Amino acid sequence: MDKQTTLKQLQGGFAALTTALEGLDERAMNTVFYGTWAVKDIVAHIAGWQHLMTEALERMARGERPTAEGVDYSDSDAWNARFASAMTAQSAVTVVADLKQSFANFVRAAQAIADDRYGEGKTVNRLIETSGTGHYKEHLPAIAEFASTLKAKG
Repeated sequence: MDKQTTLKQLQGGFAALTTALEGLDERAMNTVFYGTWAVKDIVAHIAGWQHLMTEALERMARGERPTAEGVDYSDSDAWNARFASAMTAQSAVTVVADLKQSFANFVRAAQAIADDRYGEGKTVNRLIETSGTGHYKEHLPAIAEFASTLKAKG
């Protein structure tokens, strides 16, 4: 997939995710419904990955390897827990603001990657899919269902 298509899908996926968050107040954002996580935890871990992968994209734009020397992202559960726990004390409004800022930075870093670095099976596409577009699709149904349940209860 080319750069323009990839970034367009990224924007659309993020818009769908943030639309699902609309109307969720502090209480709803902190209600555990997804294993041991609330919406706020899901949002925090998505933002966490966007922060990390922004750095990876920035390294790629400089011609470096995406992963910093000595860093291992393979234990995603540990990273997810770290991202969620880092934002536990923050308000839902702050966590959503961090999500939006991390997204803006992620997009900016993706735009800085040369067009010829995009394509099927290429690293930049995999990073954007796993930490962006695909990540939003992974969590959107649960958040939307939770929000819908809350709205139905009035």
